[in-house]
Amino acid sequence: MRSYTFLQGQSCVSVARLLCFLLVLSLLVAVSPTRAQNSQTDDQDRKTALDLYQQNRFEDALPLLEQLTVAHPKDLVLLEELGTCLLAHSVSLSDPELRRQTRLRAREVFLSAQKLGDNSNYLQTVLQKLPEDGSESPYSTRKEVDDAMRTAEAAFGRGDFAGALAGYAEVLRLDPQNYQAALFSGDVCFKHKDYDASYTWFQKAVAIDPNQETAYRYWGDALYAAGKNSEARQKFIEAIVASPYERASWVGLTQWAQRNSVTLSQPKIESPNSIVANGNQTNITIDASTLGKKDGTEGWMLYEITRVSWKNTEFQKTFPNEKQYRHSLAEESAALGLVATSASENVASKKIKAKDLNPQIATLIKIKDEGLLESYILLARPDDGLAQDYAAYRKDHRDKLLQYMNEYVVPQVK
Repeated sequence: MRSYTFLQGQSCVSVARLLCFLLVLSLLVAVSPTRAQNSQTDDQDRKTALDLYQQNRFEDALPLLEQLTVAHPKDLVLLEELGTCLLAHSVSLSDPELRRQTRLRAREVFLSAQKLGDNSNYLQTVLQKLPEDGSESPYSTRKEVDDAMRTAEAAFGRGDFAGALAGYAEVLRLDPQNYQAALFSGDVCFKHKDYDASYTWFQKAVAIDPNQETAYRYWGDALYAAGKNSEARQKFIEAIVASPYERASWVGLTQWAQRNSVTLSQPKIESPNSIVANGNQTNITIDASTLGKKDGTEGWMLYEITRVSWKNTEFQKTFPNEKQYRHSLAEESAALGLVATSASENVASKKIKAKDLNPQIATLIKIKDEGLLESYILLARPDDGLAQDYAAYRKDHRDKLLQYMNEYVVPQVK
């Protein structure tokens, strides 16, 4: 399945493709009262529209979907497909303002579905990706490449897969490092169920840019469709490691987990204490029940003390070029590391028995000893400050991020 699941389980065009699509003002087709009331005709039109949509013939499906959504304005499936077809239609429009207005129209359709209760992953992701002003980014800063991609995408929107593949080949001739052309070529092969060819294209896209999530996720879709469940699992994990803070990155793995009846989870490790900033003063509130307790939880006070120290002095020493304090990976790993080290030393000195360790403390020690503390922090405890350190860490420690996901987040299946 391609990308996201619609309410009725149908596949759709990729979000990467959606972001590159352009859009049209209003294409509403008048529907006579007689036609709207003719349920038999409505049912046949609906079947025809859905069949055209499944064949990727978005241009042909669009007029029918416009009619059907007027007659059935609360049908969430039809609304999602109308929005997608509008986006696909817009790629053929040469006028930039017309494209922008069409994208705005598509966004309005998706918002209507949301107001009616549509909470699908697809809809939420598209709304997140579609700018409120209908603006767009070009496929390429080079006009000849951008034009070639628009030609290829227009063919894709018509369901002309051979023309689309030829178009993507032309893009890659002009620009061998074009990620989208390789990605979309794999997408077309996937739709033809030529899975081996799709793997090759997705692998090429990953080689072009290993830090974009989409090719890994599509690759996982193709592997799953070919019956390669464990290999698909790994590609969905790689999609998250590539870009963990995008909603789209998690869709493939979430769907995989649902199909395999497993639950994704992060280790729960939380301090029972709290920090409250009041102007220039910072107050630490200690959970009195941890004091003197022989399970390692007393060491949590080191976490709060360390964080206050970082905010007051250590951050500026460590990041002299940053003007404002932020929560950093260095700070969080230092603070959590001290808690784990304190508990480990108390076990080693027999002040605490290993069997009496608080489960969260025991897990923290294990993660630290395995060299996965930073991976845990970045993937389980992210915030805006920590996210700024992700790319640098991923550059040298992708293996650790993958190990953490495999060992702690995603269950193995047979």
